[in-house]
Amino acid sequence: MTSISNVSKGSIIRFKGEPHSIESLTHRTPGNLRAFYQANMRNLKTGRNVEYRFSASESVDLIVTERKQYQYLYRDSSDFVMMDNETFDQIHVTEVAIGSAARFLKDGIVVTIVFSDDGSILEVEMPIFVELEVTETSPASKDDRATSGTKPAIVETGAEVNVPMFIQTESVIRVDTRTGEYIERVKK
Repeated sequence: MTSISNVSKGSIIRFKGEPHSIESLTHRTPGNLRAFYQANMRNLKTGRNVEYRFSASESVDLIVTERKQYQYLYRDSSDFVMMDNETFDQIHVTEVAIGSAARFLKDGIVVTIVFSDDGSILEVEMPIFVELEVTETSPASKDDRATSGTKPAIVETGAEVNVPMFIQTESVIRVDTRTGEYIERVKK
């Protein structure tokens, strides 16, 4: 157990019996009231966001974690098969552990898997940006390319991303895995 004042963004704590990742932690001192910490957390089992106020003197159970690099190999029904780059051991990771970024997983991508002290998988950290090829999108006319609108495009992993009008089929684009937004076209 450690004081909430020693916890920072990105830490993983046990809250109400389940692991939660701290998304943001703000110290507040409202007028003549007692100070508290406002925490926004993500439940690592369900993926739900939780907001909670901790008193400044409250203690929390900090989970000791280990991070290891794994390479994505293939999808096996509802699981994703990952390989340890050092030992070549393969493990199955559920879609819940990866979250919404799972739609941007392509063969060979390297992810960081966070393990708890008991060896269970807490979360999977994807690279922030991935480069994906557009496999399907509507063609743009000369007039469309001059405007600043967007259109839907299907990328090589099957995910749909809104892209600018000038993006064509077989273009390579950079996508933010946290939000699923188009960032830029990649010149190869």
